[in-house]
Amino acid sequence: MLSLILAALFWVVLHLGVAGLLRPVLHARLGEMGYRGLFSVLSAAGLIWLALAYRGAPYEPLWAPAPLWVPAVLVFLGFVMLAFSLGPTNPTQVGAKREGAGLPVVGVTRITRHPMLWAFTLWAIAHLTVNGHWAGVLLFGAILVTALNGMVSIDRKRAAELGPAWADFARRTSRLPFAAILSGRGQLALGELALWRLGLGIALFVAALWLHGFL
Repeated sequence: MLSLILAALFWVVLHLGVAGLLRPVLHARLGEMGYRGLFSVLSAAGLIWLALAYRGAPYEPLWAPAPLWVPAVLVFLGFVMLAFSLGPTNPTQVGAKREGAGLPVVGVTRITRHPMLWAFTLWAIAHLTVNGHWAGVLLFGAILVTALNGMVSIDRKRAAELGPAWADFARRTSRLPFAAILSGRGQLALGELALWRLGLGIALFVAALWLHGFL
Protein backbone atom coordinates (compact mmCIF):
# COMPACT_ATOMS: atom_id res chain seq x y z
CA MET A 1 0.00 0.00 0.00
CA LEU A 2 2.93 2.35 0.66
CA SER A 3 3.96 2.16 -2.99
CA LEU A 4 0.45 3.12 -4.10
CA ILE A 5 0.33 6.02 -1.63
CA LEU A 6 3.64 7.32 -3.00
CA ALA A 7 2.51 6.80 -6.60
CA ALA A 8 -0.72 8.71 -6.00
CA LEU A 9 1.21 11.48 -4.26
CA PHE A 10 3.67 11.64 -7.17
CA TRP A 11 0.82 11.91 -9.65
CA VAL A 12 -0.92 14.73 -7.74
CA VAL A 13 2.31 16.68 -7.11
CA LEU A 14 3.31 16.27 -10.76
CA HIS A 15 0.08 17.83 -11.99
CA LEU A 16 -0.30 20.46 -9.29
CA GLY A 17 3.41 21.32 -9.15
CA VAL A 18 5.16 20.64 -12.45
CA ALA A 19 2.06 21.52 -14.49
CA GLY A 20 1.12 24.33 -12.13
CA LEU A 21 3.47 26.28 -9.88
CA LEU A 22 6.73 25.18 -11.53
CA ARG A 23 5.52 25.40 -15.11
CA PRO A 24 6.71 28.98 -15.83
CA VAL A 25 10.23 28.20 -14.58
CA LEU A 26 10.53 24.90 -16.43
CA HIS A 27 8.99 26.35 -19.58
CA ALA A 28 11.49 29.23 -19.56
CA ARG A 29 14.43 26.85 -19.21
CA LEU A 30 13.32 23.98 -21.44
CA GLY A 31 11.12 25.68 -24.01
CA GLU A 32 7.65 24.50 -25.07
CA MET A 33 8.71 21.22 -26.64
CA GLY A 34 11.21 20.41 -23.89
CA TYR A 35 8.63 21.07 -21.20
CA ARG A 36 5.96 18.98 -22.95
CA GLY A 37 8.45 16.14 -23.42
CA LEU A 38 9.47 16.14 -19.76
CA PHE A 39 5.89 16.29 -18.55
CA SER A 40 4.83 13.49 -20.91
CA VAL A 41 7.63 11.20 -19.75
CA LEU A 42 6.91 11.88 -16.08
CA SER A 43 3.16 11.36 -16.64
CA ALA A 44 3.75 8.03 -18.39
CA ALA A 45 6.05 6.93 -15.57
CA GLY A 46 3.44 8.00 -13.02
CA LEU A 47 0.69 6.01 -14.75
CA ILE A 48 2.83 2.88 -14.91
CA TRP A 49 3.75 3.25 -11.24
CA LEU A 50 0.10 3.73 -10.29
CA ALA A 51 -0.99 0.66 -12.26
CA LEU A 52 1.70 -1.62 -10.85
CA ALA A 53 1.22 -0.39 -7.29
CA TYR A 54 -2.57 -0.76 -7.56
CA ARG A 55 -2.24 -4.33 -8.76
CA GLY A 56 -0.14 -5.23 -5.72
CA ALA A 57 -2.14 -3.29 -3.11
CA PRO A 58 -4.18 -5.15 -0.46
CA TYR A 59 -7.98 -5.10 -0.59
CA GLU A 60 -9.39 -3.02 2.28
CA PRO A 61 -13.13 -2.40 1.65
CA LEU A 62 -14.83 0.90 2.49
CA TRP A 63 -18.25 0.66 0.76
CA ALA A 64 -20.29 -1.76 -1.31
CA PRO A 65 -20.00 -1.42 -5.10
CA ALA A 66 -22.78 0.33 -7.00
CA PRO A 67 -24.91 -1.54 -9.58
CA LEU A 68 -22.97 -2.03 -12.81
CA TRP A 69 -25.29 0.24 -14.79
CA VAL A 70 -24.03 3.24 -12.79
CA PRO A 71 -20.39 3.06 -13.91
CA ALA A 72 -21.51 1.92 -17.38
CA VAL A 73 -23.52 5.11 -17.91
CA LEU A 74 -20.75 7.32 -16.53
CA VAL A 75 -18.05 5.67 -18.64
CA PHE A 76 -20.23 5.88 -21.75
CA LEU A 77 -20.77 9.61 -21.21
CA GLY A 78 -17.04 9.97 -20.60
CA PHE A 79 -16.12 8.36 -23.92
CA VAL A 80 -18.68 10.48 -25.77
CA MET A 81 -17.25 13.60 -24.12
CA LEU A 82 -13.74 12.47 -25.05
CA ALA A 83 -14.72 11.97 -28.69
CA PHE A 84 -16.24 15.44 -28.92
CA SER A 85 -13.21 17.00 -27.23
CA LEU A 86 -10.76 15.95 -29.96
CA GLY A 87 -9.85 18.69 -32.39
CA PRO A 88 -8.29 22.17 -32.56
CA THR A 89 -11.41 24.29 -31.98
CA ASN A 90 -11.33 24.36 -28.17
CA PRO A 91 -8.78 26.85 -26.76
CA THR A 92 -8.46 24.81 -23.55
CA GLN A 93 -6.91 21.88 -25.45
CA VAL A 94 -3.16 21.44 -25.89
CA GLY A 95 -2.09 22.62 -29.32
CA ALA A 96 -5.41 24.32 -30.09
CA LYS A 97 -5.53 27.28 -32.45
CA ARG A 98 -5.85 30.48 -30.48
CA GLU A 99 -5.11 33.16 -33.06
CA GLY A 100 -7.32 36.18 -33.56
CA ALA A 101 -9.05 38.65 -31.34
CA GLY A 102 -11.98 36.41 -30.44
CA LEU A 103 -12.44 32.79 -29.43
CA PRO A 104 -15.47 31.10 -31.04
CA VAL A 105 -17.89 29.15 -28.88
CA VAL A 106 -18.88 26.19 -31.02
CA GLY A 107 -19.78 22.53 -30.66
CA VAL A 108 -19.01 20.89 -27.35
CA THR A 109 -17.62 24.11 -25.87
CA ARG A 110 -21.22 25.29 -25.60
CA ILE A 111 -21.73 22.45 -23.11
CA THR A 112 -18.40 22.74 -21.28
CA ARG A 113 -15.06 24.29 -22.13
CA HIS A 114 -13.27 21.29 -20.58
CA PRO A 115 -14.73 18.22 -22.35
CA MET A 116 -11.58 16.11 -22.14
CA LEU A 117 -11.06 16.72 -18.43
CA TRP A 118 -14.73 15.93 -17.84
CA ALA A 119 -14.16 12.64 -19.68
CA PHE A 120 -11.39 11.78 -17.18
CA THR A 121 -13.54 13.01 -14.29
CA LEU A 122 -16.48 10.80 -15.26
CA TRP A 123 -14.14 7.83 -15.77
CA ALA A 124 -12.63 8.29 -12.30
CA ILE A 125 -16.01 8.70 -10.59
CA ALA A 126 -17.36 5.63 -12.42
CA HIS A 127 -14.52 3.48 -11.15
CA LEU A 128 -14.84 4.83 -7.62
CA THR A 129 -18.47 3.67 -7.52
CA VAL A 130 -17.42 0.04 -7.98
CA ASN A 131 -14.02 0.10 -6.29
CA GLY A 132 -14.94 1.03 -2.75
CA HIS A 133 -11.62 0.21 -1.16
CA TRP A 134 -8.52 2.15 -0.15
CA ALA A 135 -6.55 1.17 -3.25
CA GLY A 136 -9.38 2.40 -5.47
CA VAL A 137 -9.65 5.66 -3.58
CA LEU A 138 -5.93 6.31 -4.00
CA LEU A 139 -5.76 5.44 -7.70
CA PHE A 140 -9.01 6.89 -9.02
CA GLY A 141 -9.08 9.64 -6.42
CA ALA A 142 -5.68 10.89 -7.60
CA ILE A 143 -6.90 11.01 -11.19
CA LEU A 144 -10.13 12.74 -10.13
CA VAL A 145 -8.29 15.41 -8.13
CA THR A 146 -5.92 16.25 -10.98
CA ALA A 147 -8.73 16.33 -13.58
CA LEU A 148 -10.81 18.75 -11.51
CA ASN A 149 -7.80 20.88 -10.63
CA GLY A 150 -6.79 20.90 -14.28
CA MET A 151 -9.92 22.83 -15.20
CA VAL A 152 -9.06 25.60 -12.76
CA SER A 153 -5.38 25.57 -13.74
CA ILE A 154 -6.07 25.78 -17.49
CA ASP A 155 -8.54 28.62 -16.98
CA ARG A 156 -5.91 30.54 -15.03
CA LYS A 157 -3.22 29.97 -17.69
CA ARG A 158 -5.48 30.93 -20.59
CA ALA A 159 -6.64 34.07 -18.78
CA ALA A 160 -3.01 35.15 -18.42
CA GLU A 161 -2.18 34.29 -22.04
CA LEU A 162 -5.25 35.57 -23.86
CA GLY A 163 -6.58 38.39 -21.68
CA PRO A 164 -9.89 39.96 -22.86
CA ALA A 165 -10.46 37.28 -25.52
CA TRP A 166 -10.41 34.60 -22.84
CA ALA A 167 -12.60 36.64 -20.50
CA ASP A 168 -15.27 36.84 -23.21
CA PHE A 169 -14.93 33.11 -24.00
CA ALA A 170 -15.16 32.16 -20.32
CA ARG A 171 -18.24 34.36 -19.88
CA ARG A 172 -20.08 32.51 -22.66
CA THR A 173 -18.96 29.01 -21.54
CA SER A 174 -18.69 27.08 -18.29
CA ARG A 175 -16.61 24.47 -16.52
CA LEU A 176 -19.67 22.61 -15.28
CA PRO A 177 -21.52 20.98 -18.19
CA PHE A 178 -24.62 22.92 -19.31
CA ALA A 179 -24.14 25.61 -16.64
CA ALA A 180 -23.71 28.42 -19.19
CA ILE A 181 -26.76 27.24 -21.13
CA LEU A 182 -28.96 26.96 -18.04
CA SER A 183 -27.87 30.40 -16.82
CA GLY A 184 -28.70 32.01 -20.17
CA ARG A 185 -25.08 32.87 -21.03
CA GLY A 186 -24.99 30.38 -23.90
CA GLN A 187 -27.15 28.35 -26.24
CA LEU A 188 -27.16 24.66 -27.11
CA ALA A 189 -26.66 24.01 -30.85
CA LEU A 190 -27.07 20.28 -31.50
CA GLY A 191 -26.39 20.82 -35.19
CA GLU A 192 -22.78 21.71 -34.35
CA LEU A 193 -22.17 18.30 -32.75
CA ALA A 194 -20.94 15.98 -35.49
CA LEU A 195 -22.64 12.58 -35.49
CA TRP A 196 -19.40 10.83 -36.38
CA ARG A 197 -17.96 11.94 -33.05
CA LEU A 198 -20.92 10.36 -31.26
CA GLY A 199 -20.23 7.19 -33.25
CA LEU A 200 -16.57 7.36 -32.23
CA GLY A 201 -17.55 7.68 -28.57
CA ILE A 202 -19.85 4.65 -28.84
CA ALA A 203 -17.11 2.66 -30.60
CA LEU A 204 -14.59 3.54 -27.88
CA PHE A 205 -17.07 2.52 -25.19
CA VAL A 206 -17.75 -0.84 -26.87
CA ALA A 207 -14.02 -1.45 -27.34
CA ALA A 208 -13.36 -0.62 -23.69
CA LEU A 209 -16.04 -3.10 -22.58
CA TRP A 210 -14.54 -5.79 -24.77
CA LEU A 211 -10.97 -5.14 -23.62
CA HIS A 212 -11.81 -4.57 -19.96
CA GLY A 213 -11.52 -8.22 -19.00
CA PHE A 214 -8.10 -8.55 -20.65
CA LEU A 215 -6.80 -5.33 -19.11
